[in-house]
Amino acid sequence: MFTGIVQGLGEVVAVASQGGISRLTIRMPGDELSGLTTGASIAINGTCLTVVAWNTMDVSFDVIDETLKLTNLGALQAGDFVNVERAARFGDEIGGHLLSGHIHGHALVERIESDGDNLAVWWSVKESLHKYILPKGYVALNGCSLTVGETQVDGCLSVHLIPETRRITTFGAVRVGDRLNVEIDTQTQAIVDTVERVMAGRQS
Repeated sequence: MFTGIVQGLGEVVAVASQGGISRLTIRMPGDELSGLTTGASIAINGTCLTVVAWNTMDVSFDVIDETLKLTNLGALQAGDFVNVERAARFGDEIGGHLLSGHIHGHALVERIESDGDNLAVWWSVKESLHKYILPKGYVALNGCSLTVGETQVDGCLSVHLIPETRRITTFGAVRVGDRLNVEIDTQTQAIVDTVERVMAGRQS
């Protein structure tokens, strides 16, 4: 379980493929190796991965083909930076919202608007996810817990980023055309799906 509060940027130091599995090695930020064990869960760009090896600086993960297809991890190369969050522990402050690290799809960055320290990122997702993403609701983009801003007629949605978020996450270098991993808020999903089932049952 994660909270969407990214703890820093990790640098991809190696990507090696073998038998349909990609071994992803990442140099961790700050002291994020403290207390780490093999088998621990870490969110990389919002994707829950399992630690298979580690040393004093780097952590390695095995990423299966299905995960590579569903997320933007398959496009990573050495030198790229990723958002890193260690799994939440009992007693931690929940500053974002609860996340599983299971990605629902991609968001495509369509437009970026900057006004001084204010940055708005406009993005699109597949139509089937629209009903779960509501203005002022929650969404996780590349593992960052963010509040949805406005929507437009063209189907794009926005998030507004403060300087601190841009400083410690990959949003500091976000560009038009980037693909972001999306995890929708599961509570919103459960409510929407339940209402749809109830309404369908009444109509039948």
